[in-house]
Amino acid sequence: MEEGVPCPAPAAKLTPPVKKSQDMHDERSKLVNEYACRVLELLGMGHRLFVPRLLATSKEDLLQADFEGALKFFRVQLPKRYRAEENARRLMEQACNIKVPTKKLKKYEKEYQTMRESQLQQEDPMDRYKRENRRLQEASMRLEQENDDLAHELVTSKIALRNDLDQAEDKADVLNKELLLTKQRLVETEEEKRKQEEETAQLKEVFRKQLEKAEYEIKKTTAIIAEYKQICSQLSTRLETQQAASKEELEVVKGKMMACKHCSDIFSKEGTLKPAAISREEQGVDLADEKDALKKQLREMELELAQTKLQLVEAKCKIQELEHQRGALMNEIQAAKNSWFSKTLNSIKTATGTQPLQPPPVTQPPKEST
Repeated sequence: MEEGVPCPAPAAKLTPPVKKSQDMHDERSKLVNEYACRVLELLGMGHRLFVPRLLATSKEDLLQADFEGALKFFRVQLPKRYRAEENARRLMEQACNIKVPTKKLKKYEKEYQTMRESQLQQEDPMDRYKRENRRLQEASMRLEQENDDLAHELVTSKIALRNDLDQAEDKADVLNKELLLTKQRLVETEEEKRKQEEETAQLKEVFRKQLEKAEYEIKKTTAIIAEYKQICSQLSTRLETQQAASKEELEVVKGKMMACKHCSDIFSKEGTLKPAAISREEQGVDLADEKDALKKQLREMELELAQTKLQLVEAKCKIQELEHQRGALMNEIQAAKNSWFSKTLNSIKTATGTQPLQPPPVTQPPKEST
């Protein structure tokens, strides 16, 4: 069996350049005409190559038709079918895939050379030169058209590239400006962050000092309150002792007065003068002196008692004032804590860029009441 080789594929067509809609329509028409010409050329190569392929592809239609229908099919339907670009391309692919033996190819080549030589001998040289000249002119025009198309495509590409380059440069300028602004904003943010950190450290130091001072004041106030409480307790104990001593002395004096017959006639058990003793008072000077001494002693004891009560009241007032100062100090400490926490939180938020810094609420210290 002779070795078969595939028929050479047709030359690859040039890719048409990008044109406008009218140019695309013209190019498509040229391609359709070119395919039609190639199909006709392939059909003109004879029954040896394409008739079996056409019969194979149109087998069903030919078997269903009679002799007149077959003639009509080859005359009308077959050319109409291969006007379509897809069908023509498929026919060319099938024709190129046909395997022809090497000996037959050589035989076809010899027959073609013989036929070509006989045609050249029979043909008029003037006609051949005219045809060759026309073919060369068409090729020259086609090349000039392709050159114009390529030049137009080159200019269009250069313009498009220039526009793209301008857009890229504009975009690069915008990005550079944004980069500079971002860098400047970053530097400002870092500077603000550093300032906020310094302020936070200062606030921490101030808060620590104020806290230590407040704790010292609280301890001092607590010690003073304890001392005043102790003093008040001592004064209360002393007052009670003096009251008890005064009562005992008064009872002793009353006992002595009741034991004395002369005094019992003058004073009653409650310590008041009897009406009958008023007339006798003028008679005894000693009794009057003793009475004055007792009254003077009683007034001194009452005065001492009043002074002790006054000191007790003053001590209680001082204790209340110290308690009020202690409450005010606690309020100031709590306000300082809240203010420091608010400033620290706002500083952190500003450093991270979540929200702008808000001023901390101003806490009014409580007024001291008298």
